[in-house]
Amino acid sequence: MAGVRVERLRSLPGLAWCIELPPAAGGAVLAPGILSVGLHLIGQEVLSLAALAVAGVLWLLLACAFACRLVCDRPQFRAATYTPAALTAVAATAVLGSRLSMLGRQTAAAALLALAAALWPVLTLGVVRHRKRRMAGSVFLVCVATQGLAVLAATLALAGLGDWLARAALAAFCLGLFCYGDALARFDLREVVRGAGDHWVAGGALAISALAASKLAAVPWTGPLDTALRWAALVTLALALAWYALLLAAELRSRRPHYDVRRWATVFPLGMTATACLSAAGPTGIGGLSGLGGVLLWIAVGAWLLTFVAFAVTRPGAR
Repeated sequence: MAGVRVERLRSLPGLAWCIELPPAAGGAVLAPGILSVGLHLIGQEVLSLAALAVAGVLWLLLACAFACRLVCDRPQFRAATYTPAALTAVAATAVLGSRLSMLGRQTAAAALLALAAALWPVLTLGVVRHRKRRMAGSVFLVCVATQGLAVLAATLALAGLGDWLARAALAAFCLGLFCYGDALARFDLREVVRGAGDHWVAGGALAISALAASKLAAVPWTGPLDTALRWAALVTLALALAWYALLLAAELRSRRPHYDVRRWATVFPLGMTATACLSAAGPTGIGGLSGLGGVLLWIAVGAWLLTFVAFAVTRPGAR
């Protein structure tokens, strides 16, 4: 019966493509979402809102695909949620919520936080149960999703929605660092030179950790926690930049020009590293990070455009 219902949905105009979207397509939401945040930080509001619109439309498409699989094809739904790529649903929702909060849409942002927080334990449990010893860069999405919750919760706390959100964000940040260590132990380092694009998440996970730390550092804490968070932001950002340099060198050495849906997971870490630099400049007192972040952000925008062009010219069957 499930197969019949899926085939009926596929026959509807415009729905077939949506149903066939793989979980890894969530990276296509993360990329313009974080670019929107970064462009806002450098004052490019028109481009920022355009990127937000793209992210919002793609988020709705992926939500539709998620719901269709849940209702009509439970086996395929369960199989998809067991892969780390499924956690892009949490991360994308959190990034979209963070940008809406920056626009003053606190109610919508809080609703997205509630949705992301509800999805996180369900998807994370399935992914953790099906981990392997050697995995691709998508293994770091457990950290990305967790730190996405930390970023959104801290953003809402700074917007005045409650001190408890800051404490929840701190807990998520610490858990995210633990998740990163576990993911690093399972990451197949050979992916650095042969990965299809999601290997960049190894650095992107540290970049979103740095963003979370910088957001938390902006919260008025008492005692030594304030200093510790500033150092955490600097250390995670430095490590993210080290990954950036290593992965870029590997890309230049082993070029992989063909399109793959996982290439959206390359654009996201590029944009996240830039945004982390821009966000950390204030709390850490290192003004030079703003200039570096601006340069890296335009590189990320260029990477998004190249990936979009590659997607547009690639045959549908090859996607």
